[in-house]
Amino acid sequence: MKRHQIEERFFKALMIASMVVVLGSLALILGTIVWRGLSALNLAMLTQTPKGGYYLGKEGGILNAIVGSLYLAGGATALALVASLPIAVYLNSYAGRSRYAELARLALDVLWGVPSIVYGAFGFIIMLWLGIRASLLGGIIALALLELPIMARGMDEAIAMVPLALKEASYALGATRLETALKVVLRQTGPALVTATLLAFGRGIGDTASVLFTAGFTDRLPDSLFDPAASLPLAIFFQLNTPFPAVQERAYASALVLMLIVLGLGLISRQRSGRLAKHLIR
Repeated sequence: MKRHQIEERFFKALMIASMVVVLGSLALILGTIVWRGLSALNLAMLTQTPKGGYYLGKEGGILNAIVGSLYLAGGATALALVASLPIAVYLNSYAGRSRYAELARLALDVLWGVPSIVYGAFGFIIMLWLGIRASLLGGIIALALLELPIMARGMDEAIAMVPLALKEASYALGATRLETALKVVLRQTGPALVTATLLAFGRGIGDTASVLFTAGFTDRLPDSLFDPAASLPLAIFFQLNTPFPAVQERAYASALVLMLIVLGLGLISRQRSGRLAKHLIR
């Protein structure tokens, strides 16, 4: 057997082994959550807020955490989208490959790797400066800062993949840079933009550190942006820290709910991406 054939088989086996490890890890995590959490999941958990002594094993549910997580991640994703899309369009349609654009991309890459607790601390400083206490608004601000580099870089890479010939054809027809960006580039990258938004949302709804000091925690549903808001990751953390086995089982049920929310949004985004993909120019 020749050397190049040995190398090809070795790297093929390595790739298969890597895939098995990744899929096996995913199956192990999902299996554990389903096995431990499904028995504790019931309608009361999904439709009720915690009653007195919930974390001691008494009645109640996690409706406050479900609603709070959706408010926090939804608001943060919308806020990050408003900032990320113009950044990505500007970097590709106006800045191009200039030194400024590369510096901006480097800054976004660095921000992507910053620990979420740092965003929480920075958001807490902003809250103190604005005179805001731990609230839904504070959590949204912190999560938006966390999601922004993820979303902006994902959109930037997606827009960069648009063929240059497509842009030049638009320019040849008399379209301006802005018209080309809005009517050609964004339409062509629709599915990828949805994916980037979903990635950022998934990171936001599953984060704990950035909302620990900014959003606070409460057993009630938030009535305004200035009320504290619970979140599923913090609810899971608090339930796992109790010495009561029944409450710990509820933590796995809460993790199952969080996983189902992310999975459901992923399936919806895939469906929407499939519809948008019909309009792409291949």
